[in-house]
Amino acid sequence: MLGVLESTRRVMDAARDVTIDQQAVDRLAARLADRDVEAPEWRVWPHWWDDSDHAADYVLVLDALNFCFWGEPRWRVEYEGRVLDGYWALAACLRRALEAGVPLLDPAYLAAFDEPAARALFAGQAEIPLLDARVANLREVGRGLIQAGGSFAAIVRQAGGSGEALVAEVVRRFPSFDDVATYEGAEVRLYKRAQILVSDLHGIYSGQGLGAFDDLDRLTAFADYKIPQVLREAGILAYSPSLAETIDSQTLIPPGDPREVEIRAGTVWGCELLRQALERRRSGPPLRAFEVDWLLWSDAQGRTIDRPYHRTRTIFY
Repeated sequence: MLGVLESTRRVMDAARDVTIDQQAVDRLAARLADRDVEAPEWRVWPHWWDDSDHAADYVLVLDALNFCFWGEPRWRVEYEGRVLDGYWALAACLRRALEAGVPLLDPAYLAAFDEPAARALFAGQAEIPLLDARVANLREVGRGLIQAGGSFAAIVRQAGGSGEALVAEVVRRFPSFDDVATYEGAEVRLYKRAQILVSDLHGIYSGQGLGAFDDLDRLTAFADYKIPQVLREAGILAYSPSLAETIDSQTLIPPGDPREVEIRAGTVWGCELLRQALERRRSGPPLRAFEVDWLLWSDAQGRTIDRPYHRTRTIFY
């Protein structure tokens, strides 16, 4: 239904600057299989969660904001005695606001969200990147939820347990999730934040109720900037000399640039091939592509990777 694997495969078949090394895929799969890895838990601090319908609204808000945390000076947030950055700083901000009684899950509040409210929500060291876009996304969420009757849970139920159907509906109702690129004149579907929204619903509800989907194996990895950095470190993604120099010098790559689309397509397929290789090596239930993504992302937190990630300013990841 979504066409992510199919459209990104066409990119990789024609790619000039990004290739995938199958031997490196197999080496990493062997190491991970030896560790008997499992997908990380979702219900961990500083995420907020409960078992009500409000948890679905929270995930929608979380993933409407889940993009572009890099920059200098680095945006950081101190919460409960710890200094956090990146995605975990975002999660801490939402939890901090909800605990303070900010009505972040009220569609009317979101529809009228403004810059002062955003500065209060994201208060920390330095400024979160793309602040205006985050305001616009929350307003879009508020308007979309009002049109849907006030609850994201209703939209989730209408998907009938299909994650793919929910991704398609989210993209239709909330255009900021419509993550589609163009490569050599053809559409490339990526849907990073819409797919991670489905996986986060699965996580926040522990696979039950509103988090029960019967087609999670059809989700792909989430093509962002951290996972390709990890795949490059493992030798799975290989870049042309000119692209490697661009990334290593931290030169901006514009959104939609063919090199950026190739990096993201390579991320999807690097994780898919790793998933397949792991399935051949592990006993027990196979990991799905989104769980491979979660695993790689979690393993990369809190450690230094020698080569930087690619720099693209975008709301899509």
